[in-house]
Amino acid sequence: MDYDFIIVGGGSAGCVMANRLSAKPANKVLLLEAGPDTPPDAVPPDIAASYHLSAANPRFKWMKFFATLQPIRHNAPTRPPAQFYEQGRVMGGGSSINYTAANRGTPDDYNEWETMGAKGWSWEGVVPFFRRMESDQQFDGPLHGKEGPLPIRRILRDDWAPIAKAAGAAFELGGLKFLSDQNAMFGDGYFPVTTNNLHNRRVSAAIAYLDTKTRARPNLTIVSGAQAKRILFEGPRAVGVEVHRDNGADETYRGREIVCSAGAAHTPALLMRSGVGPGHHLREMGIDVVADIPALGQNLQDHPGIGVFSFLPRGMRLYTDGPYIQVAARYSSNYPNCGPNDMYCSVIPRALWHAVGMRTLSLATWLNKPYSRGQVKLASPRWDDEPVVEVNMLSDERDLERLKFALKWVLSMYDKEPLKRAVREVFSTGWNRRSQMVALISPKSKAITNTVAAVLDMAGPLRKKVIEEIMLGEDIRAKLAAGGDAAIEAHVMRHTLSIRHLSCTARMGRDDDPTTVTDNQGRVRGLAGLRVSDTSLFPAVPRANTNIPVIMTAEKVADAAVRG
Repeated sequence: MDYDFIIVGGGSAGCVMANRLSAKPANKVLLLEAGPDTPPDAVPPDIAASYHLSAANPRFKWMKFFATLQPIRHNAPTRPPAQFYEQGRVMGGGSSINYTAANRGTPDDYNEWETMGAKGWSWEGVVPFFRRMESDQQFDGPLHGKEGPLPIRRILRDDWAPIAKAAGAAFELGGLKFLSDQNAMFGDGYFPVTTNNLHNRRVSAAIAYLDTKTRARPNLTIVSGAQAKRILFEGPRAVGVEVHRDNGADETYRGREIVCSAGAAHTPALLMRSGVGPGHHLREMGIDVVADIPALGQNLQDHPGIGVFSFLPRGMRLYTDGPYIQVAARYSSNYPNCGPNDMYCSVIPRALWHAVGMRTLSLATWLNKPYSRGQVKLASPRWDDEPVVEVNMLSDERDLERLKFALKWVLSMYDKEPLKRAVREVFSTGWNRRSQMVALISPKSKAITNTVAAVLDMAGPLRKKVIEEIMLGEDIRAKLAAGGDAAIEAHVMRHTLSIRHLSCTARMGRDDDPTTVTDNQGRVRGLAGLRVSDTSLFPAVPRANTNIPVIMTAEKVADAAVRG
């Protein structure tokens, strides 16, 4: 059977594309997802919960995906190691396993997109698609939607947990004003965090856009457990997709238009395996070149961050199964040529399902506006080999200096009296593999964390010993006081982590711009029947968690595709 549209990837963008393209009965639409499906009557409990991706079952993630994070700084005493890069391999993609943060970013982000050549993508041009996606449960007005498939809500300030109120008070003492609505009030400030969450349950893109009614459409076919090996071409036209099924079979599907929605790492890798990308790299891999597009895989961007943790005594722990990131802040570094609102900080319990996580608070801060650039390239021409993802965090001096500033800024918040009274030991540690494994929901992890938590509740040297030896925490204040700026830089270089917002590897822009891959409708330059719809399209990563921006992007690309 031939299709009008074949969508490769059932993440946030793919779910939107499947819904909107199949809404036109004349379109025969096929959605391919490498991971398992999660139909409305069979959403696994650990996806329906609001926990962060680290608690998700490994079968819902790409378990071989590593990213090289080290910056291009040859004189650096230490460098961030390669990190296991958790990405969703399940219907709904990242929206099924992330923090459910529903952050749009700021008007400056999208106005910048327009100035970078993405015509029609200014703030004025994207607001209608932000509105189309959402059903805001608390706010109305010209910037909010009330009838979209994705419910948006917040824990309002009066209902914040005690530790969230203490953090908000510290932010205010630090000079930030209260903003009641982060998606309609911009500038520096602290605010209730917007979430795609309803009745204390996650609403992923799969739940929102692939509901029972949508799945019943006779012109929509969903195939899960199907990893794309390559796109098929006849001359310069994409005509189909070859996939490998979980049952071991290889299958081929033909379509009038192929839409790549596999994410900012896997979309360029799929295109390169298919002969689209930098010609010299493809020839090195022994791949016949269909279209030489040097910019594909370049311009990789991500938000680098660092966490500063503390122990939460009784009375300050967040006992809730709902949106547990209740308060966050935008602030400005005022570093030359970096613009406003270039920093972000979330107040996050380490994890809510286990006892150690409930006792550990993180002020996680990151660069909302990074300038470092990386790349994605193939490790081999094999379809089942993960690409090489070089994030190159902190390779731009502005990013290193601002993350050093962020570390000191967070410590200054911990020194404000509301937080100072609310927490105990302040320490820093990386999001290491030990932490990732113990965060998995399992009886073994629960037993381990219950034991560690019991010791943490004991005051004095035992708690400090557990933090240092088991949680690999360092007394960050003492370390920085002893070593000054050099110690701050070494610590940042060692403990910087990815916020997992890979973007911009097939950026859209003007026809005459050699740094672009796609036009303002996501169509790949020089080829027919091939479109991209995911975070790859972003000209620059917005000042936001990327899930809501990519849903907006897919809404806008789908609108263009339906209009033809």
